[in-house]
Amino acid sequence: MKLMILDGNSVVNRAYYGVRLLSTKDGLFTNAIFGFLNILERMRAAEQPDALCVAFDLKGPTFRHERWEGYKATRHAMPEELAMQMPVLKEVLAAMNIPMYALQGWEADDVIGTVAKTCGAAGWDCVVVTGDRDSLQLIDERVKVRLLVTRAGQPGDVLYDEAQFVSEYGIPPIRLIDLKALMGDSSDNIPGVAGVGPKTAGDLLKKYGSLGGVYENLTRENMKGKLYDKLEAGKDTAYLSYELATIRLDAPLDFAPEDALVREVNRKALYELFLRLEFVKLIDKYHLRGADREQPEEAEETFAGTVTVAQPSSLAEAEQALAGFAALPEIGLAAAEDLSLLAVDDGEGMTLFSAQTLGGDFSTVLQSLFSGKTRIVTHGAKELQRALLSRGLPCEGIVFDTEVAAYLLDASRGRYELPTLAAEYLKCRLPTEKELDLPAPIAAAAVLESKATAIHALYPLLSERLREQQVEKLYNEVELPLCRVLAQMEQEGVFVDAQALHDFGAMLQTRIDAAQSEIYRLAGGEFNINSPRQLGEVLFDRLQLPAFKKTKTGYSTNAEVLEKIKPLHPIVPQIMEFRMLTKLQSTYADGLLKVICPDGRVRTTFQNTVTATGRLSSTDPNLQNIPVRTELGAEIRKMFVPKPGCVFVDADYSQIELRVLAHIADDEAMQAAFRSGEDIHRVTASQVFGVPFDEVTPLQRRSAKAVNFGIVYGISEFSLAEDIGVSRWEAKRYIDSYLAKYHGVRDFMRGVIEQGREQGYVSTLYGRRRYLPELRDSKYLVRSAAERMAMNSPIQGTAADIIKIAMLRVSEALKAQGLQAKLVLQVHDELIVECPAAEAETVSALVTAEMERAAELKVPLIAEAKTGASWYEAK
Repeated sequence: MKLMILDGNSVVNRAYYGVRLLSTKDGLFTNAIFGFLNILERMRAAEQPDALCVAFDLKGPTFRHERWEGYKATRHAMPEELAMQMPVLKEVLAAMNIPMYALQGWEADDVIGTVAKTCGAAGWDCVVVTGDRDSLQLIDERVKVRLLVTRAGQPGDVLYDEAQFVSEYGIPPIRLIDLKALMGDSSDNIPGVAGVGPKTAGDLLKKYGSLGGVYENLTRENMKGKLYDKLEAGKDTAYLSYELATIRLDAPLDFAPEDALVREVNRKALYELFLRLEFVKLIDKYHLRGADREQPEEAEETFAGTVTVAQPSSLAEAEQALAGFAALPEIGLAAAEDLSLLAVDDGEGMTLFSAQTLGGDFSTVLQSLFSGKTRIVTHGAKELQRALLSRGLPCEGIVFDTEVAAYLLDASRGRYELPTLAAEYLKCRLPTEKELDLPAPIAAAAVLESKATAIHALYPLLSERLREQQVEKLYNEVELPLCRVLAQMEQEGVFVDAQALHDFGAMLQTRIDAAQSEIYRLAGGEFNINSPRQLGEVLFDRLQLPAFKKTKTGYSTNAEVLEKIKPLHPIVPQIMEFRMLTKLQSTYADGLLKVICPDGRVRTTFQNTVTATGRLSSTDPNLQNIPVRTELGAEIRKMFVPKPGCVFVDADYSQIELRVLAHIADDEAMQAAFRSGEDIHRVTASQVFGVPFDEVTPLQRRSAKAVNFGIVYGISEFSLAEDIGVSRWEAKRYIDSYLAKYHGVRDFMRGVIEQGREQGYVSTLYGRRRYLPELRDSKYLVRSAAERMAMNSPIQGTAADIIKIAMLRVSEALKAQGLQAKLVLQVHDELIVECPAAEAETVSALVTAEMERAAELKVPLIAEAKTGASWYEAK
């Protein structure tokens, strides 16, 4: 039989520092608990113990403190973010039926030692899991230690038995006590013998066997030079240290190995704890689905609530049901992707609308349901609205979207599936079709029923959270109505000249072939240019170019490395050219051809619940990343053209993030620069470099521009030096000079970091929050990255809010004026409208005006519109 005991405080400390800060919506930090459970399960899988327990320290002095007041005096206090997790961790362990042991006045090490000795006496094996090497002294024929370690930044462990310990230390495990007595232990503030380090201590023990043996042989003949004096002077502290370092095996612990036999977890209690901690994935890992219900026959309530399902058997009956819904405050709606099946929950019963049941003619039901007479709550409003628009149906009446609401409440999660929201907010689990032992059509209907019920129940809960966070206005006036605008843009799409794109791809292939041939010639033979390993061998072994970076798999050949060695050999520019050409070909020339619809238009998907700052993104295909800085990359925009008789109107904000910064930071110098209408980068260069405005050089303007935009992103002096090709000292001088001139920006940067650290989040002018628990992380690199996010998020997030407001205003104004123009693309701070050529002048004025009126800042918002027969020409 085998027992595994975890050193609770040691393991939880490693977990806390090994996992980035995580927190629940209510502000409870959870990373240590999450990491502890991961370590626990990893160790259980490795050892397969019959019994399991955890030992903890208790607050207060132990007998070692009474023996010497300096014991552990250098230890830092437990971080508040970890301390708040300790009682909850113990709740989790209790729910898992894992015994915990602790004794007042004794350390966890002594508890572990006593447990290990008891196991050995009972004929049991014992495995100690810890990150503290002190426990290695316990190793014997029955006791092993799994020591938690970190190697190359990755967590792991080393299993120590007697052979492994002797191989590494050269002494028996029990002599670890003697080793610490001689060399001391800074982590526990055990003094040892002053001036005796690990090597000397180890050599002494190998020669004399023990601390006693060392002092029995303490003569000037045996201990040459200063060693004798050190040992003589440190004898008392050596024996004191021996006492402090010895793990006691006689703690007054009421324990028998059978007490800790592995038992089934308390599924209901663990389920509720995991919901509270928002460990949704662990609910599945521990097979806790439905654990909130004690009786199996009630499990269906977990899925869909108590419902009576009605299925209208005719269109007339369906229309009668819909008429009843129109009089209700709201309904919960879930729809199948192809709109062939709808589930409607009115809070008292469920109604299913099936195209199959209604003979395939579903349009009448949909027309009635989405006419605007019924208040609809759904999940994924944009997708639903696009599906309706694609069928020429109305999409009115949607008053709440649970997906967008959850995103606005916490934009850092990245994913907002309905089952996850149901688990977190409703404490219930939604089924999947695979889990239901039902025929496929019936299972699909059952899943849809549970979703509609969950949506209906989530509505008041999420609404209240929006009010609590004071983002209800942002949600109702921006995020929710924007769903329809985005759905219309996705449905409209944009025309792409397939023949021009095909010709462009052929031209790229010719240039790719030429670049490849030249690379082979310069390399002295053929190889796979796309293989980093083979390319590294050619550059750094065959051609002997300097290798700045090496990875586990070989030399690094990333863009940063190639840029550094570019002047050293003509093959490098050819490789960079080859990479640029092949990316253009695969991503755009070939990639866009694959997604052109039969009508010649490309329809991207605008993601409105992905980015942490509130910005929109574009996928399948990504039209926001089309390169514009290279002439060849910009050529791709020539392929995007309006339909016959139409033009593109392309309107772009001028330096919106800098204008937002000037407003939020309330920096008078920056505001004055924008109000003057002068070139902001030239103004900045004049102020930072102390030269007259008219004498600013192009290089100074370029440097000022890099600082202007870099400040928004919390740029470091190192990154700025890299960007503009100056020394770090010069870059630091530029930043310091900038902040001295724009002291409002300086004060804002300091203040927003401190504010974020205190309240756990930063916010935009419109209240959009970005939670940053990492601001309180103990690791410098993690904390520094969070500080840059804290500085940037209010700026970038406010700019994102403004562009969304502009999209709504433009869309509404085009409709109000009865124009044929349609908003078809949004790329960062740029809006593209397709309109008849005759409307171009009107549309240009309208779009510019609405964009500039989207927000009232202390500096003017400037937008500029251009017209063209292609995206390239309009841009």
